[in-house]
Amino acid sequence: MLELIRNQMNRSVPFASHTGVEILSIGSGEAQAALDERPTTVNHIGSQHAGALFTLGETASGAAMAGLFTTRLGELRPVTSDANIRYARIARGRIVASARCDTPAPVLLDRLDADGKVSFAVDVTMADEGGRDVAAMQVTWHVSKSIGKA
Repeated sequence: MLELIRNQMNRSVPFASHTGVEILSIGSGEAQAALDERPTTVNHIGSQHAGALFTLGETASGAAMAGLFTTRLGELRPVTSDANIRYARIARGRIVASARCDTPAPVLLDRLDADGKVSFAVDVTMADEGGRDVAAMQVTWHVSKSIGKA
């Protein structure tokens, strides 16, 4: 199921696809995504553009979020409600984002069932090929039951 979600997300998120973000893996509350440096992702000083890094981090966080709700994604409406990013150093080359939610899936599902919605944070670190941190991000997700779903 997680591989199916990864493949679907890689195909169906137009802006992430446009920037070249690729989801590498998804687990329950964790994911990895990568962004290769391309002419369309660099800025005026020849490094990865801040917006491309933001897209990478947000995509990785979304994959981690999806991994928490694998069996119920079709009945949910997830949206990002807040995101904060800190750029630590100039990012060059391939950047890998690792996202993780520390709240266990059963806790989030219980809140979702009780309230019809749940909000939670996903932390993301981004590193270059040398393992140096280039950015850190926290994305808050708001997940609600789709209208018309019980």
